[in-house]
Amino acid sequence: MNKVYSNAQAALSDVVRDGQTVAVGGFGLCGIPEALILALRDSGAKDLTAVSNNAGVDGFGLGLLLETRQIRKMISSYVGENKEFERQYLAGELELEFTPQGTLAERMRAGGAGIPGFYTKTGVGTVVAEGKEEKDFEGEKYILERGIVADLSLVKAWKADTSGNLVYRKTARNFNPVVATCGAVTVAEVEEIVEVGQLDPDRIDTPGVYVQRVVLNAMPEKRIEQRTVRASAPASSAAGEEV
Repeated sequence: MNKVYSNAQAALSDVVRDGQTVAVGGFGLCGIPEALILALRDSGAKDLTAVSNNAGVDGFGLGLLLETRQIRKMISSYVGENKEFERQYLAGELELEFTPQGTLAERMRAGGAGIPGFYTKTGVGTVVAEGKEEKDFEGEKYILERGIVADLSLVKAWKADTSGNLVYRKTARNFNPVVATCGAVTVAEVEEIVEVGQLDPDRIDTPGVYVQRVVLNAMPEKRIEQRTVRASAPASSAAGEEV
């Protein structure tokens, strides 16, 4: 089954609706589905609940959807790089379900595995635990976290075949595998598409059974969120003196 679509807009055209829960892969700006986020913005869908480690930055990534007020609620673990996110939240214009990073990953993994909930110690005694069921196990207190099942998942991978089998590259893998499994419909943006049989079966990270659509973005922008460089060492002469 060929799951390849001509572009991001075509891949989302008949699956995006107002009020959906949309899970989005990436960590900061690393491994984000740039073209699919743009297509989601251009779809005009509103009142979205976005599930993502963070909300990108001002003017890029999910920050684009915050600018257009298409996101009603964020389920996130990190919110520190986006001034518009901060402004909307403090003004009461954006709902936030703050979730510890490991818990967020496990909630999506659980949703994709058909597990409705699990108990964790993370967040016990903090605002994260407010309103959640608590249970004792061997004298330790745990809180109940619910699995996440998204209406739509948008992921970024390095390579795919035409059946939707995905391979990620290094740290760009991050949240993408669990995002891919938790969506009722999963759309993958990739840098290279090959025919079935050309991927090493032992290297496939996300099986195509989880992926319904694939779109090629051969030249993503790949911005760097924070560029940090080291001061250069002074040049020295052969005698070891500074020159």
